[in-house]
Amino acid sequence: MSYSVTPTEAGCYPGTTVLINKLGIRSQEALDEVERVVTSLHSVEIEREQSAEVFTFGYYLELHRRLFGDIYDWAGQIRTIELSKKGTSFCAAGKIPSVGQAIFERLQRLKEFRGLPRKRFVREAADLYNRINLLHPFREGNGRTQRLFFTLLVRRAGREIDFANCDTDVLMIATIFAAQGVMDQLYGFFDQEIKG
Repeated sequence: MSYSVTPTEAGCYPGTTVLINKLGIRSQEALDEVERVVTSLHSVEIEREQSAEVFTFGYYLELHRRLFGDIYDWAGQIRTIELSKKGTSFCAAGKIPSVGQAIFERLQRLKEFRGLPRKRFVREAADLYNRINLLHPFREGNGRTQRLFFTLLVRRAGREIDFANCDTDVLMIATIFAAQGVMDQLYGFFDQEIKG
């Protein structure tokens, strides 16, 4: 699903909505397939590492760079354009560094949710998911980066979530409601999908 952007700022090949990429791919269908394959491979690599690195905003940016660095020059860099999708306006580009820093500092104050009782863990995870979704720090690849990050975060806290077996349509609808301040669906999603 494409974003609403100003055409002059889109970073796309002229006359298309295809993002300029390192591979020179000008077909959206072909680019989508390459993204799917490349990011899937890198996701598996990252998950197997079981890094002990602190989950900071810098770490989050690095995840995106690792997932998309083979495809885009700007992988891992904060977007410089304004984005919206399905009526949701995401964080203003100029505010992303400070808002992102604040989100991840709160995560550290909560010790990356380790040791929280299940009910609070689910609520904190849903709240964080909503905040990072609204931050939407990248031009493309926000959802994939977010799902990988949450897989790592939940696992580090001694629980499990498998986004590959989740209904992503339910998640998308829940995030749309959450962006409007209605968190019930997102709480329900994480309560159902987080194991442990």
